[in-house]
Amino acid sequence: MPGTRKLGRPTAHRQAMLRGMVTYLLENGSIETTLTRAKEVRSLTEKMITLGKKNTLAAKRATMAFITKEDVVKKLFDTIAPEYADRNGGYTRMYKLGPRRGDGAEMALIKLVADEQEAAKEAKKETKKKAAKVEEVKAEEVVAEATEETKAE
Repeated sequence: MPGTRKLGRPTAHRQAMLRGMVTYLLENGSIETTLTRAKEVRSLTEKMITLGKKNTLAAKRATMAFITKEDVVKKLFDTIAPEYADRNGGYTRMYKLGPRRGDGAEMALIKLVADEQEAAKEAKKETKKKAAKVEEVKAEEVVAEATEETKAE
């Protein structure tokens, strides 16, 4: 275990909870949890992605021993790890969300960085498309004005 946080649980329960959270994060790309749990999940997730980048039989076996779903391990080795091939650490990003209603626990959103990069690329594409549409509409207006002028003459 990388961290020293006990999270108010016996060892077996804590390890099972963290394994499940790491699996869920790798499967879905983001997870909302308490800040201290997110910090633990972050370090474990980064270790799993680093193992995925090695792509050896020993790394696959170590990953299978930790992650609870085989299809998530396959996704890790086939799609997630290659996205981070040129990146040394920092595969996840945490956002503080403020206190949870009810008990006031500090909440955090933890995401894989690649998901954010894809979202940013999509946003750029959408803005380019909007800009192209605006230019197209302006060009049509200019053509319409020119045709009206020629008809008027």
